Amino acid sequence: MARALDPDQLLPLSPAVFQILIALGGGGRHGYSIMQDEELRAAGRLRLSPGTLYSAVRRMLDSGLIIEAPHSNPSRRRRCYRITDFGREVAQAEAARLESLLDLARARRLLPSRAE
Repeated sequence: MARALDPDQLLPLSPAVFQILIALGGGGRHGYSIMQDEELRAAGRLRLSPGTLYSAVRRMLDSGLIIEAPHSNPSRRRRCYRITDFGREVAQAEAARLESLLDLARARRLLPSRAE
């Protein structure tokens, strides 16, 4: 898949893709580490299965959101992934999109306001 030039062309992101980008926003990780990070952050609300994770990773590699990065220990067989600058732009655009939806939900009194 050719890389989209405009991050908004990839929005909205699936929850799995957004969670993977969030996990990689803090630095490179291998697949199992991404799943562990997600499990800790989501407190069990969203669980990435290996099949979901690796099919999303393949699509993200193809679209230029992430790249395969060299492992710090070359003798290990795990593949490590790192977010690209474009992937960071897409994650920021998705976060802004979600934030605007939350603001609208607060305005419609579906969520408490931030001051409450």
